[in-house]
Amino acid sequence: MKTIEQHLVEFISNPSAYKVLVVGCGISGFAALQFLKQKGVEVSLSDSGLKKDASPTLLEWLESENVFSEFGGHQSKTFLNADLLVVSPGVPLNIPQITECYRQGIPIVGEMGLASCFINIPVVAVTGTNGKTTVTEMLGTMFRAGGQKVFVGGNIGTPLTEFLIGSQDAELAVLEVSSFQLETAGILQPKVGVMLNITPDHLDRYESFEAYGDTKFQLFANQHQSDVMVLNCDDREIMERVNKKTLQGEKYFFGNTLSGLPGAEWKNNCVELCWAGKGKKKEQYPLSAQMKLSPVRENCMAAILAARLMGCSEEGIRRGLEKFQTLPHRVSLIAEINNVSYYDDSKATNIGAVQSALVGMNQPVILIAGGRDKGGDYSLLSEAVRKKVKRLLLIGEAKEKMERVLGKVVQVEMPQGLEAAVRRAAELADPGDAVLLSPACASFDMFQSYVDRGNHFQKAVRLLLEN
Repeated sequence: MKTIEQHLVEFISNPSAYKVLVVGCGISGFAALQFLKQKGVEVSLSDSGLKKDASPTLLEWLESENVFSEFGGHQSKTFLNADLLVVSPGVPLNIPQITECYRQGIPIVGEMGLASCFINIPVVAVTGTNGKTTVTEMLGTMFRAGGQKVFVGGNIGTPLTEFLIGSQDAELAVLEVSSFQLETAGILQPKVGVMLNITPDHLDRYESFEAYGDTKFQLFANQHQSDVMVLNCDDREIMERVNKKTLQGEKYFFGNTLSGLPGAEWKNNCVELCWAGKGKKKEQYPLSAQMKLSPVRENCMAAILAARLMGCSEEGIRRGLEKFQTLPHRVSLIAEINNVSYYDDSKATNIGAVQSALVGMNQPVILIAGGRDKGGDYSLLSEAVRKKVKRLLLIGEAKEKMERVLGKVVQVEMPQGLEAAVRRAAELADPGDAVLLSPACASFDMFQSYVDRGNHFQKAVRLLLEN
């Protein structure tokens, strides 16, 4: 049976000879449809959602281009009639129709994997459980500040196939890459691959943490010796895998202590690059007060290192750091009230993100957490909570599960909702404390998204100012 790489090489040489089924009609699915049609491919669509819920723009395009589509479920015959499947990231690969295609030898690739067959500019690809969006956006800002034309997208903003449909006016691409996209990344070969961290997440999709970590390391699967890996040397999971695996790319590291490894470390109150005997001078990059907080500091180290390895000038990096605005809902300081700091970290939807936020806190913390459980092991938070948290306020569906574990190391209360938790936190806080919303859970039990949750938190904090 042919490998996916062999199938894709044949597809690249003559795409119009293929019948391709796109599975899932979200943003990336629609972009893939348009790209394939542009390549002269006989394309069709299958989506489990109802047609009435689909984008009107998509429906108009399907009709105008005379593209076959099925909604409200997947038909096996539709899948088995295809020569290639392009699967959207949100579609699980274990649905029966896809499983049967695997058995029949029908190749399966994702939207980003499809695009990687045709992109002809260098790629910087960023993955990790936490910090992907921040580092991706920061890299884009640095490259632009250095005078380079750059496309920024992937798992954020614009799908890579949408970029290929357009003028492709860029010298390089910076892509955020999720584990879901790496499952079907095809022949994606980043010139620089950045691995920020690996902590438990999406265990409702993966059979184990080991499987999740293996998927993350697919980022480096197609790299050659001339390519580069940027790795977090403070992350035990990453370093154990680096020591076990045969990886082709050249390795550089970032972390609080490099211990002689080449890369970026936090030293003398700034980010310092050390090339470990390569004959280059050390470089130092100061950070603003907000960026010195963990995990933003680690994100800066990774971005600075990756940018330099891709040839961005020192001056471009410095200007980029000055221009970059930290993204909302990521350990964002919202207000100082009665000498109490209020931080919105609603984006912390997994355990590793909360650990990072707590490590960065230099004040006693009243932590607001909870929401919809994602299958993580809350005991992994015990040490950080014991050291940093003076009171834990739990909300949402997971509060009882979290209390059973974390109630052993800190006093726990369960207010009735987020607004009540903010009011209670204000009552408990002493001058010099921090109130931190860092949930370790998804938001969908109480809110539309982590953004909605963060906005409600900020509104509740503003109400404190009015009272």
